[in-house]
Amino acid sequence: MSVLVVGLSHRSAPIDLLERVSLDVRAGQRFASRLHGGDHVHEVLVLSTCNRLEVVVEAGTFHGALEEIGAALGELGGLTREQLTDHLFVHYDDRAVAHLFELACGLDSMAVGESQVLGQLRDALALAQRNGHLGPSLNPLVQQALRVGKRAHAETAIDEVSRSLVELGLGQARGVLGDLAGARTVVVGAGAMSGLAVATLVREGVEDVVVVNRTPERARRLAAQHGARTAPWSDLSGAVGSADLVLTCTGAVGHVLDEAGLAQARSAAGRSGAPVVLLDLALPRDVAPEVARLRGVHLWGLAELQDATRPDDAEATEPAAVTAARGLVAGEVAGYLTERHAARLGPTLAALRTSAGRVVDAEMARLDQRLPHLPDDERSEVRHTVQRVVDKLLHTPTTRVKQLHAGYDEVPADYAHALRELFDLDSREVAALSTPPLGVVDPAPEARSEGHHDD
Repeated sequence: MSVLVVGLSHRSAPIDLLERVSLDVRAGQRFASRLHGGDHVHEVLVLSTCNRLEVVVEAGTFHGALEEIGAALGELGGLTREQLTDHLFVHYDDRAVAHLFELACGLDSMAVGESQVLGQLRDALALAQRNGHLGPSLNPLVQQALRVGKRAHAETAIDEVSRSLVELGLGQARGVLGDLAGARTVVVGAGAMSGLAVATLVREGVEDVVVVNRTPERARRLAAQHGARTAPWSDLSGAVGSADLVLTCTGAVGHVLDEAGLAQARSAAGRSGAPVVLLDLALPRDVAPEVARLRGVHLWGLAELQDATRPDDAEATEPAAVTAARGLVAGEVAGYLTERHAARLGPTLAALRTSAGRVVDAEMARLDQRLPHLPDDERSEVRHTVQRVVDKLLHTPTTRVKQLHAGYDEVPADYAHALRELFDLDSREVAALSTPPLGVVDPAPEARSEGHHDD
């Protein structure tokens, strides 16, 4: 069995397709449970964020698991196989390990180096653990990915490589509104991304920030943390109509702002035609795209911000911090794979030594029958001699197997199989000697996240 990662992300699929497979927490649980009950998927973790949906599984068979995941994704988004094929990415076994480590470090993010995905991955791990979807393969792997991500943010300057989505959006807003210090600003939603938005706005010197959320308690809690104000959900139109800058991320089903409603709100506030910037950070979208047709309205969604993150020069030199983070990941992947391969081989070598011990015991029992009056000191010397012979005979093949598997990434299981066949080892005994699953590690509080979607 091997690790398989199948998914869609901002790198492989357009935003409108990502919207069709977007999952809230409950839908994600149902989706994971369906896959976990498949014939070829034995462990599963689902990571759903504003710009990716990834399925990480322990696959009994590659093609069988891939077929089950593809069918589930197609049904989820109402997509045909052809529509999915061009946009799916697939990582298998060692490459899957590398991808998860890169993901945790922010190397695969829309804004390279952002740390929010680390919290999202941690939340996905905790949810999969609670639902019993993880076991001895994925549980330690994802925990190690989180440790690698935390190390990358602590030991490299990866955090400084790219601005967050909020900062990218504010850069676009300045191009329209100029200095944002006096901009009347509304943040719609009160979850993790909205919290980041409010914190960033205040840090950037924006003085007039209003938080609007369906749950007033959450809005008040967020506003109080940063000295912002709140407005009731019933006054959303009035707040948005009079605003210069609006940031939305509610995770709502359907649009929170549409063309007709915004036009009416702006007219009522006497701001028809006045410049306003809307930053829609939600998936699915909070703001109907038609809103951009209104005079004075400037709308940026995830797709537009994604375009803004692409370098103008495709041949641009990779930042030193990214290179450092990739080097860290490469070393961590190599170490993890070496340990995993050794763990796979260890039970077979232990079973081989156990089998050899039984041979020595059997021969000594036969010697006792033939020479029952052999003195104890002579019997002990015979036993030591026989044991040394056995140990020397086993030393070369076991050492050679370890050397061989260290030079390859794909085949250590083949060597273990060869040993079992050559020495007629009982596969049940090998399984019984396997390393027990690692215990669940409580996520470190400093990297815990509420996820992307608000409200």
